[in-house]
Amino acid sequence: MNNLRVSLVQPDLVWLDPQANLSHLASLMAGLSGSVDLIVLPEMFTSGFTEKPESLSGNQYTVEWMLKQSQQLNAAIAGSLAFEGTPDDIGAINKRYVNRLVFVSPSGDVSHYDKAHLFRMGREHERYQAGSKRRVVDYRGWRLLLTVCYDLRFPVFCRNCNDYDAMLCVANWPTSRRHVWRTLLQARAIENQAYVIGVNRVGVDGRQLEYSGDSMAVDVQGHILVDGGDGCESVLAAELSADNLRHAREVFPVWKDADSFQLI
Repeated sequence: MNNLRVSLVQPDLVWLDPQANLSHLASLMAGLSGSVDLIVLPEMFTSGFTEKPESLSGNQYTVEWMLKQSQQLNAAIAGSLAFEGTPDDIGAINKRYVNRLVFVSPSGDVSHYDKAHLFRMGREHERYQAGSKRRVVDYRGWRLLLTVCYDLRFPVFCRNCNDYDAMLCVANWPTSRRHVWRTLLQARAIENQAYVIGVNRVGVDGRQLEYSGDSMAVDVQGHILVDGGDGCESVLAAELSADNLRHAREVFPVWKDADSFQLI
């Protein structure tokens, strides 16, 4: 298990314009070839968080775009999309929508996680269907838990059952609740003895919600490794240390005293 080099892409997004966003993201990522293992994009990176997923099309094209970029940059790419399909089944189409975090690798493998906790205050539960399965992806020796935005508020769902080394959380998290975002990213890292990568957007969306970024990489002890809290578009670089992860778990094995329970 080697160190994992991660790029956190914190863009300003064009409202409901996939082509413009994909073109812009490609330009932001263009210089990353050979210097990174994993690139993380925000929630709904082609559109911004929308309550009208039917206004979008071409998400299979977006997955193909992700695969092409992944192969060109020799790095995995992760980010979420408003996806037409049945929860937890990337192949089924039945006119329902899910908020799907897609993870592609340079080898051409495609994994996904459908957001389990839908943000009812934004009426997400009225337009999308919730997923029911946690998803841990194995990549270059690292076990990565995939989560989306509102999932971050639910510690039982994010509980590390000795099955992951780092948690990815992609979001459209507004400035008005930035303190919650920043606090929970650190809390999830500390309580689970895992790295946490949180990636958010900046700018103002079509609903006039403002986003301050605050993308962060947090280590096992809760220390912030990189911080995009200046509200500016940026690409942040963090290196996750395998030795630090092993050492922290060996010298301070909190997991041995964890409560035992099952989700039903």
